[in-house]
This record gives sequence, structure tokens and C-alpha cells, in this order.
Amino acid sequence: MDSTLSKEEYERYSRHIILPEVGLEGQKKLKTAKVLCIGTGGLGSPLLLYLAAAGVGRIGIVDFDVVDASNLHRQIIHGTSSVGKPKIESAKQRILDINPNCQVDLYETRLSSQNALDIFAPYDIVVDGTDNFPTRYLVNDACVLTGKPNVYGSIFRFEGQATVFNYEDGPNYRDLYPDPPPPGLVPSCAEGGVFGVLPGIIGVIQATETIKIILGQGTTLSGRLLLYDALQMKFRELKLRPNPIRPVIKELIDYEQFCGIPQAKAVEASTNIPEITVRELKEIIDRNSGEYLIVDVRNPNEYEIAAIPDTVLVPLPEIEQGAGVEKIRSLLQGRKLITTCKMGGRSAKALAILQKAGIEGINVKGGIVAWSEEIDRSMPRY
Repeated sequence: MDSTLSKEEYERYSRHIILPEVGLEGQKKLKTAKVLCIGTGGLGSPLLLYLAAAGVGRIGIVDFDVVDASNLHRQIIHGTSSVGKPKIESAKQRILDINPNCQVDLYETRLSSQNALDIFAPYDIVVDGTDNFPTRYLVNDACVLTGKPNVYGSIFRFEGQATVFNYEDGPNYRDLYPDPPPPGLVPSCAEGGVFGVLPGIIGVIQATETIKIILGQGTTLSGRLLLYDALQMKFRELKLRPNPIRPVIKELIDYEQFCGIPQAKAVEASTNIPEITVRELKEIIDRNSGEYLIVDVRNPNEYEIAAIPDTVLVPLPEIEQGAGVEKIRSLLQGRKLITTCKMGGRSAKALAILQKAGIEGINVKGGIVAWSEEIDRSMPRY
């Protein structure tokens, strides 16, 4: 890519160029830089906006999702007019509006062991904006095999973390997390929630580290894990070091298998938890026979947003701690049990716990999301 700046680019980047740490040569480095972003969600949104504005010449985006209204409170690269459209198309449009000088490469696909090395090959730096463990391990291992820096960030509720992996002989993701957590232990943002401005902070930190690596300026986060608590407005740092006995990464593997997801699904299936659809639940509620106790296991703040009629709230944390089990036992009084939640995952988990305590039940497939889609479209979705 030609590093020559046009007259328009001199004006566009003038506040950068007058910085001694950037200068004309630094701006030329940005123009010829090639950065790949995995994901255009909460982290990818601010990251892509600032990389484009800074003048990064070639930006690749990997994503296969579409814009949903629930994304908009944090995924600021997308707008209301983009709901239902592919995220990569929405992101490209916004990037080119900010900086038409950028070359934007789109990969509308799920990153996999089969395509990762080919997708990574043309780029200098990879930025991880994903939200699941199999893809994080895949991004890490592909960066190790291709020798690319991995600018990492993650978020959950009010907390975030960021670092730089695989840079200048520094640690990689497996030094921080040698083994993945058990499936289901860490809730997704859809279940646990996320503070809207949190990914803005972490994504901007990722953009900052990416630009510093391109410029060769400053001290990166390599070897340091930056922890951010938005509620307390506190930053902390942990030192990271390469593990001298970590296994050598020789090839990409089946990362869902590595993270135990198929095994977890098999265990879940083996519990033989019966299910009903929301339409079947509606028939039960309409009969009003008093034959069933319907328990919603979501958190109280979720229950305030929307609830299926005739349900009783017993949050999953209470069931996990035991008190909720006894509460349900006392409420049953000979009735049959039905459990529900937002999408069906937490209520199935609750039933697995209740089964061990001798209480059988039926799970509502799809939870309140399915109810709002199939039964009551006026119900607020979140």
C-alpha cells in the first residue's frame, strides 16, 4: 500500500502529525498498517471507529451476526437503521463515512480452525473482540502460529480487562487461562448483562494498544493485564509472564471440544429434562386448572421488565444456594413443576439441581424470548 499522503490526508491527520511521537513517518506507518478485528460488537465498535479515524489503511472484519436492537446500547458503530442487517456491512458503511481512505475487507463467516490461518495471513495485528472461550483460544493459537500480536479485551457486567498477547516474546492467552472454565460457568452478556459504556472503555484501550504497536511508541500492555471496574472507577494491573512449561502450539484444534461444549451438551441431554413449548404453556395457563406451579428463575430486575402470567419468581442463585429448592418444595403442594427463564438455559440448570433434590419438572423451551415472539408480541424484549 502506498504510504504517500494526499493534501486531504495532511489536513485530516494534522493533529496526529504534529505529535513528535507520531510525525509524518508514524502517519505513513498507520496508512500502510493492516489490522484484523474479530467481531463488530461492543468491543469492535469503538475499536474500529478509532482505527479508521486514526488512519489505519487496511482493516479486516470477521463477523457473521446481524444487528439486533438489543445491541444498540453498546455497539455504537451500528444504528437503528441497521437493525436486521449484517454487522460487517453496517460497520463498513460507518468506517467509510469516518474515513473513505480505509480499505475495508469483510469476512462474513464464523472464524474456525479451517479458515483462521488464511484469514489472518495478510494482516500485521489481530484484535480480539469476541465473547466466547472457544474463539478466544482459536484467535490466540492462530496468532501464535502466524506470529501476529493479539490485542485482547473482554467485558462482563461492570468489569473489563485488556492486554496484548504474543508480542515481543510476551505471554499469550494460554498463560493467563491454561484451561477453559466449565461450560455455563460464565454467563453470556445476554444472560448476565453488560454496562453500556464499559466496552467503549475497553475497546478504546485496545485501539490505543494497536496504534502504539503500529507506531512502535510507548509501553504496551504486553506482560500486564489491565483490570477495570466501572462501578468503582478503578484500574488495577496484574503481571503476566510466559509459562515455561506450557504446551507448544503446533496446530489448530477443535476448540469447542477443547472447551468441553459437546460434553456439556451430552450431559445436559442425559439429564432427560422434559420440555414444553410456549404455546403448550399458554394452553396450560388458559386452562387455569391449578395443576401446575410455574417458576421463573430469572433475577428480580429481569422479572420487573416482563413476566409470563401466573409465574412465581425464585431466582436461580437462590436455588443454587439451597434456599430456593426448599421454597419451591413448599410451594408445590402436590402440583407439577414448570420452570422458565429468558431463553431456557438457566431454567434447565435449575431443574438439574432440583432433580438431585428429588423434585422433577418441565422446562419451557425458549423461555420468555419465545413467549414474546410467539404469544405476546407487546411484551418488552431485553
